[in-house]
Amino acid sequence: MARRQFLGGAARLAAAGAVAGWVPVFRATPASAQTTCATPPNFPAGIALFQQAFENWSGEVAVDQVWTCTPATPADVVAVVNWANANGYRARPRGMMHNWSPLTLAPGAACPPKIILIDTTEHLTAVSINTTSTPKRVTAQTGVTMDALLTALEGSGLGFTATPAPGDLTLGGALAIDGHGTAIPATGETPVPGTTYGSLSNQILSLTAVVWDSAANQYVLRTFQRTDPGCAALLTHLGRAFITEVTLQVGTNQRLRCQSWFDIPATEMFAPQGSSGRTFASYVESAGRVEAIWFPFTPNPWLKVWSVKPSKPLFSRTVTSPYNYPFSDNLSPELSDLMSQIIGGNVGLTPSFGQLQYNIVAAGLVLTLSYDLWGWSKNLLLYVKPTTLRVTANGYAVLTNRANIQRAISEFTNYYQARVAAYQAQGQYPMNGPVELRVTGLDQTADVGVSGAQSPQLSAVRPRPDHPEWDVAIWFDILTIPGTPYAEQFYREIEQWMFSNYSGSYATIRPEWSKGWGYTNTATWADGTILGTTIPNAYRAGQPVGNNWDTARATLNQYDPHRVFSSPLLDALLP
Repeated sequence: MARRQFLGGAARLAAAGAVAGWVPVFRATPASAQTTCATPPNFPAGIALFQQAFENWSGEVAVDQVWTCTPATPADVVAVVNWANANGYRARPRGMMHNWSPLTLAPGAACPPKIILIDTTEHLTAVSINTTSTPKRVTAQTGVTMDALLTALEGSGLGFTATPAPGDLTLGGALAIDGHGTAIPATGETPVPGTTYGSLSNQILSLTAVVWDSAANQYVLRTFQRTDPGCAALLTHLGRAFITEVTLQVGTNQRLRCQSWFDIPATEMFAPQGSSGRTFASYVESAGRVEAIWFPFTPNPWLKVWSVKPSKPLFSRTVTSPYNYPFSDNLSPELSDLMSQIIGGNVGLTPSFGQLQYNIVAAGLVLTLSYDLWGWSKNLLLYVKPTTLRVTANGYAVLTNRANIQRAISEFTNYYQARVAAYQAQGQYPMNGPVELRVTGLDQTADVGVSGAQSPQLSAVRPRPDHPEWDVAIWFDILTIPGTPYAEQFYREIEQWMFSNYSGSYATIRPEWSKGWGYTNTATWADGTILGTTIPNAYRAGQPVGNNWDTARATLNQYDPHRVFSSPLLDALLP
């Protein structure tokens, strides 16, 4: 393809937020001639302050200039927060911006009024590991990236059972939205002490937060132990709080094997419950760690299966670093061209686009010898780079019984396929990215090496005491290019069906905080009934009075009564 054609296509994709084409390249200080927004008055001396652009992962939240600061210490954070409160500003944490939902900033033009971002990634990155305690633990400031944290843990022979696939997340960002990977115990597997099969939030032993002190009449740093009832709302806080440091329990690192298959028909993998053959649930039972990526209009998903293997299997390839799927981490010219044509209005190319995505994966796994890998956990659990295709996504966790995994996935894929076909019959293609399916355990407090550990009140995988048989969460995501016609309408239909289908004694559903939810036919995070009633009720159901959604909301308002840490979405969700 001609260079000019490729660059033109890439430019259109970057404008749509589909690739990492727009990168903040400037910092304008208050004294700079480039400054375009009113300077915050009387800002604390000695703390770097500048204007910088902000863009989230999918590019759907992009603000050209936002006042941003880089505190050097937790005490600096407190100084900024107290300044913000005194001057009528909101202070929002800024990490790596790898998020879909606008929990930090609402989309809009430059110079959002009375907002300052606190960038934690430059200085608040300290890590300290204790291998003599029981359980073993790591204390880390929240601006450290998962890449850096996992590398440090690996150097001390430690790790997590599962982590999010991108390494360019801050620890604080991952904990705010109960970041997770994919893992439940395989048949016969013995859990590693100090680990959990739930979210990263369930690893927390203590945390330090910036909270309001009524006696002092200002915000202060306060450390909460996991046994403190006030900690329950902070373990997964959605950005409605500011955490500067956490101590996490960790376990002995494990060697994993990751095998990929791309020859199993979806009709077999997602067959009805009770079916024989190579079903999704059969791999979950045998290995416990499974992800399916199903590109649209293709017959076979890409199935990744991780298993614990202390010794290298004969035919596996040893890897000593993460991100071992270069074919999926970089946008090919052919893929870029198809995407640009689809964005340009030729939506009928969507089936070809899905098939090309599958072909790239199938060929890439073979050509790079990536279909059977072995190494330390970090090197197999991190596999999404910033250069990968940037798409928007919805996200939900369905809590149910382990025995119902195949049923829940089969029902979903059948409904999804029927709706895709119905739209296709009308010449409409709202979905051009894959369906992604993962399974995790729940945030069981028994996994925590502390008696009396509090349960994370706002975690999507908080157990339901009235349904102790529900022991797994199935994570459903559907991806598409931002701005694809009819996407919100399609997402709304999926969402409404899921809330209806996964109910009663069979299952329940909660949103994946970092992704898309609360759909109208034209917008995301916009359905007032879902934000104000459906989601709160999902966190009240089955939970004791005094330890549910309302408790978390009251606690967060107590620790931040001036709503310095809030945002428009959080104002609607947690008023």
